[in-house]
Amino acid sequence: MVGNVLATTGIESKNDISKFLNWLVSTQEAGDELDQMRKQKGFSLIELLIVVAIILIIAAIAIPNLLRARMAANEASAVGSTRTINTAEVTYNSTFPTTGYTSVLTNLGGTASPCVAAATSACLVDSVLSAGTKSGYRFTMGAGATTGTPQPSYNVFATPSVPNQTGSRYFCSFEDAVVRYSTASIASCTNAIAPLQ
Repeated sequence: MVGNVLATTGIESKNDISKFLNWLVSTQEAGDELDQMRKQKGFSLIELLIVVAIILIIAAIAIPNLLRARMAANEASAVGSTRTINTAEVTYNSTFPTTGYTSVLTNLGGTASPCVAAATSACLVDSVLSAGTKSGYRFTMGAGATTGTPQPSYNVFATPSVPNQTGSRYFCSFEDAVVRYSTASIASCTNAIAPLQ
């Protein structure tokens, strides 16, 4: 019977039998390797947990830094906007000398297109800033230390929309155009408040 099987496979000598057996063993080993690869289709639970833990550690390190960077960017924007309002106030005062400085932020802006300068819409700042909120800060204005006609002074205040989230410092300025800051809320902008360095 073995002779019949060998005859049907085309094996005629002992040398051919040896080659056939070597081929059969190598085929079986290749099949075993293939079975092992099929068994390892994905990652183990421990491997996945380690990867998740590493991602969480990186996030715990990165997120506070991103929040601080965003707060710093908001504060820098608030300082820039306060300086813009100072420049707009000087221009407003020279453009409308009978009015003097304005204590109303919307008077420095303008929404019409094209914008035509008037005492109630001077077209000096953009509509976002004149609306009073920009980059996590609220901007308000007041008449300043002295009043009269024409208005001789003004105050501008920049307050974080959400303290310690959108910003941690409060800014103010008046007609001397120096931007001042405080870590506490500012009720009145005077020379006693530290100037921004």
